[in-house]
Amino acid sequence: MSTPNSVRARRAALGGLLIGALAGCGIAPTGVIDAGEPAHGLKAPGKPAPDVQLYFLGPTGLRPASRPATAPVGPEEAINLLLAGPNDAERQRGLSNVLPLLPGPVTAEARDGAVTVHLPTNAKRLDTPSMSQLVCTAANASVPGGRRPSDVQVTLVGDNIRVGPMVCGGGNAFPFIQPGSTSAPAPPG
Repeated sequence: MSTPNSVRARRAALGGLLIGALAGCGIAPTGVIDAGEPAHGLKAPGKPAPDVQLYFLGPTGLRPASRPATAPVGPEEAINLLLAGPNDAERQRGLSNVLPLLPGPVTAEARDGAVTVHLPTNAKRLDTPSMSQLVCTAANASVPGGRRPSDVQVTLVGDNIRVGPMVCGGGNAFPFIQPGSTSAPAPPG
């Protein structure tokens, strides 16, 4: 049985309309539109993201800012990125750096689950947001020991003054409190 010419003509016309609609869509070409930093693809399964987390002050408190990295970033390098301040995209999000201008370099020593940050000034002179920026940035960097960032103990040292150890929780620095003994006193005899 053969298909009549009118049915073939309708199918051909419908196919032509579909091809025309899909090819044209009526969208005019545009130039390049600046929309911030480029998107980053999905991470390979099973591999930790080498991004670095920096903590800046935002309109509602301390906020993390992720930056792509090609390899894990240690606490000293992360703090130096923090001291350089927010990039354009971070400033557009309302993020700023409240750390004072320091009179010298900052160094950091990382060991099993702990970081010691050496400051060129008295560590107690830093205000709470500045301390939180340093502690949370250091704790979220690549620290030996495999601990979660909230379990990394950070101590700030400057002018022979030690502040800490502290931990980062919820984007703020808190004093580390050693868990006490949970055993109950012996009942009277």
